[in-house]
Amino acid sequence: MPKRVDHEERRAQIAEALIQVAGRRGLHAVGMRDVAAEAGVSLRLVQYYFETKEKLLFYGLQHLTDRFTARVGARLAAAGTNPGPRATIEALLLASLPTDEEGRTFHLLYSSYSILSVTDEALAAQPFIDNPDAAENAVTGLLEQARSAGLADPATDPRTEAISLLAMTATMGTSILVGQRTPESAIAVLHHHLDRIFRPPNPT
Repeated sequence: MPKRVDHEERRAQIAEALIQVAGRRGLHAVGMRDVAAEAGVSLRLVQYYFETKEKLLFYGLQHLTDRFTARVGARLAAAGTNPGPRATIEALLLASLPTDEEGRTFHLLYSSYSILSVTDEALAAQPFIDNPDAAENAVTGLLEQARSAGLADPATDPRTEAISLLAMTATMGTSILVGQRTPESAIAVLHHHLDRIFRPPNPT
């Protein structure tokens, strides 16, 4: 009896190959033939599942997003059962910094997708991500929660601070990639800004 093919598993295998080879060579330099070789499958099979490079790139972006979500989840799990707004925000922001190989790959490819979605007509014809404000809304909600609970400065503007934190983290991620600063110095800057927003816990 022939083995049943799990099509989603095969798609994920190809998307993972895209991420691996693009992480080494850059997304702009990757073709479907390169992905097929990395995945250990035929070019025809990659074309069967994705038809065009653009469709492969969009599926790869979703796969990358899923990996990032799992990365954030792991950091939250390590923070305990009820981490609170600050620890949750910190987990989200630290997960996107290229402080290890996984973070480096995520930041490099996500930045590359952003640029390609502007300059590539086929990619530009579709939304870059389904919900571009998801992270901003999540951080804003957590800051609102912290302010209401007396954990943050009451003068805090949650939306403005969320935008600032996310923009700062993205910029520092790039500065780590190009060697402008170390991961440790970037994390210290992030902690400095979180200390500015959040009040120290009350002594028990």
